[in-house]
Amino acid sequence: MTTRFPIRAGHAYPLGATFDGDGVNFAVFSQHATRVTLCLFNEKGVETQVIPLPEREGHVWHGYISGMRPGQQYGFRMHGPYKPEEGHRFNHNKLLIDPYAKRLTGHPIWNDALFGYTVGDPAGDLSFDARDSAPFMPRSVVVDPSFSWGQKSRPNHAMSDTILYEAHVKGLTAGRRDIDGRGSYLAMASDPILEHLNRLGVTAIELLPVQAFVDDQFLIDKGLRNYWGYMTYGFFAPEPRYMQSTDIAEFQQMVARFHSAGIEVILDVVYNHTAEGGETGPTLAFRGLDNASYYRLTENPRYYVNDTGCGNTLDFDNPFTLRLVMDSLRYWVEVMHVDGFRFDLCSTLGRTGGEFDRDGPFFRAIRQDPVLNRVKLIAEPWDVGHGGYQLGAYPAPFVEWNDRFRDDVRRFWRGNQGMVAGMAARLTGSAQYFDHDGRPATSSVNFITAHDGFTLMDTVSYSHKHNEANGEDNRDGHSHDFSDNFGVEGPSDDPQIIAARARRRRNMIATLMLSQGTPMLLAGDELGNSQDGNNNAYCQDNPIGWIDWDGADDAFIGFCRKAIAFRKAHPILHQRLFLHSRSRLVDGAPDVFWRRADGEAMAQEDWDNPDHKIIVVELRMASGSPEYVKREGALLVVLNAGEKTRITLPEVPQGSAWVRRFDTAETGAGGAVIEADAVTVFVQEADPAKAAG
Repeated sequence: MTTRFPIRAGHAYPLGATFDGDGVNFAVFSQHATRVTLCLFNEKGVETQVIPLPEREGHVWHGYISGMRPGQQYGFRMHGPYKPEEGHRFNHNKLLIDPYAKRLTGHPIWNDALFGYTVGDPAGDLSFDARDSAPFMPRSVVVDPSFSWGQKSRPNHAMSDTILYEAHVKGLTAGRRDIDGRGSYLAMASDPILEHLNRLGVTAIELLPVQAFVDDQFLIDKGLRNYWGYMTYGFFAPEPRYMQSTDIAEFQQMVARFHSAGIEVILDVVYNHTAEGGETGPTLAFRGLDNASYYRLTENPRYYVNDTGCGNTLDFDNPFTLRLVMDSLRYWVEVMHVDGFRFDLCSTLGRTGGEFDRDGPFFRAIRQDPVLNRVKLIAEPWDVGHGGYQLGAYPAPFVEWNDRFRDDVRRFWRGNQGMVAGMAARLTGSAQYFDHDGRPATSSVNFITAHDGFTLMDTVSYSHKHNEANGEDNRDGHSHDFSDNFGVEGPSDDPQIIAARARRRRNMIATLMLSQGTPMLLAGDELGNSQDGNNNAYCQDNPIGWIDWDGADDAFIGFCRKAIAFRKAHPILHQRLFLHSRSRLVDGAPDVFWRRADGEAMAQEDWDNPDHKIIVVELRMASGSPEYVKREGALLVVLNAGEKTRITLPEVPQGSAWVRRFDTAETGAGGAVIEADAVTVFVQEADPAKAAG
C-alpha cells in the first residue's frame, strides 16, 4: 500500500530535504521557474505521488511533509519557459535530482529521454523533448546523516608537518586480495591500508572525487568508465559505486578510521563545472532547475562559457550558486568530518565577470567562513580560460599545486641543460611565486607525479605516452612529461637499466622530501606502480588504473619511508619562513648558502652556465625564526645530475663534523661521520652503461 502524503508550508531554510525527526522539509532554489513539483517514488523506482511545492520565499520553493522518514526517494520537476535562446531550458518531463541530495540511488542510464531537446531533431537543442526521463534517472533519497563520532579529536596536522598522499578510492584497494569489499570506502580504511600509510609516514590522504559523478555517454559507448570522477552532479552525495550498502555512514566510518590512525582526509572537489556539459548535454539537475542562474552563459545565452574544457562553467557571481558550494563544503566538514579540500580548476571558482579575481566572491566567502577558513584548502591554480594560469596568486590560507616543481625536478634529473637556477628555486619553496602577503613557504604543494600524467615508474620507463587503451588514437593526454626511458621504451630486464631507473626514482623522491613546501606523493609510486605508459588513465577502471600491489618494490618502499622520516626529523626541511640568504642574529650565518663543488660561493656565471648540473646548498633555520621553533645546526644538500664529482665540504666549528645521513646511491652507512674535507658524489647518468658503474 502506498502512503499518500499531505503537504504544508514548511520553510525556505535549509535547502534540500531535511529530516527533523517528525517529517521532512523540502526547499529548492529556482529564480525563473513558474512552478515546482516534488515527485515521490517507492523503492522500485515507481513514481507514487506528485506534489506541487506550495510556498515560495524569494527564489526558494518549499514545503513540509509530516510523517515522512529517511529512505524516501524523490526528485523534482520544474515548470517554466523552454527558451534556450534566452538561457532558459525548463522541461517538466525531465526528473531532476535535488542539488542538495545527501544520497542518490545510482547513476543515470543513458537514453535520449535524458535530454531536454529531441536528439536527432534538425533544430538541435532548440527542439523540445516530451519523453519522461524518470525511468532512466537516479532518485534523491532522504537521509538522517547523524553519526556517532565519539570523543576523539581530529588529527589537525600543521601544514608544515603534512605529507599528502593522493589516492583513488577504488584504485588503491582493488588489487588487494587481503581486503574485503575492495574498491569501497570501507576498504580504504581497512587495517592493511592504514598500516601501510602509517609505516610510510603519510599524514593526509587526498582522495580523487568522491562526490556523486556520472560516466560520460561516449565512454560507456566505448566500454569504458569515468574512472577519476571529474564529472560531478551531486555535490552532497557520496559516490554510490564506492558503497557496499546504501548507507552514507560507510563514508563517515572511513573518515573516523583514518582519524583514529592520525591521518587527515582531503577531498578533491569539482565545483567549476557539472556533468551536464554544453548545450547538447543531458538535463540532470542544474540545467533543468534554473539554467540561467547556475551557469555562466555567453553573450548569446543559448551557449555556455567553457573555461573548464568540460562544456560549462558554474557562475559564482550568482549568490545561490555560491551558496550551494559553500553549503556543500560546510556539510562535508561538519557532517562528514573531512579535513580539507583540493579544488579542481580553482581559477574558475575565482572568476567574477569572467576574469580571475583573487579577492572575488568565492575567496571572500571562504575566508570569512568560521567553518571553512580553518581547514586545509588546496588550489589547482589554473583552468583553460583566458588568464587561467594563476600559480602563486591565491590568497592565504590557500596552498597551491606547484606544477613548476614537477617539471623542473624531472628536467633537472633528466639532465636538461640550464636547470640549476630553476631547481634551486624549487628547493627553497618557489619564493618568486609564493613569498608575498604573508604567505608561508608551505604554500607550495610540491609534487613530481599526480593522477594526471605518468606515474613515477613510468616517468623513468617511457619517453612517450601510450594512451591507446583510451580509444582516442593516443591523441588525448599532454605530450610534455619530461620523462626518459633510459634507452628502452617500457619494462626492461636489463640490470643496468633497472638500476639506473631505480636511482632516478630515488633521486626524485629525495628531492621532493628535501624541498621547502608541502610534499605530495601519488599513491603507488612508493610501490613502483606503472600504468603501462598511459598518462591519462581517467577512463581506465581496470588494472591500468589500479595500483599493482603484487609487484611492489619492497626496497623502494623502504627508501620512501626513510626519505619521509628524514624530512620529519629535520625542522630545517619543513619551515614556514622562506630562505633568502639573510644573516641570522644567532650566529651571523646566512640561512641558505649556495656553493660550487669546490666549496666557493656560486657566482652569476655559474648560475648561467647551461652545463652546470650540480647543486650544493647549505641550509639552516630561517633568519627571523622565533625562539620557540625547534632548531638544528645545518644541512648540506648535494644534488648531482652531471658527472662524478668531488665535493669540498664547508668548514665546521671546532668539535663538530659533517655526518652522512642520507644518500640515494645507498653508499656509506647512515650516520657515519665524514672525516675527510671532501666527498665524491656519484653521477646520475642517462646512459645505463655509465649508471651501472
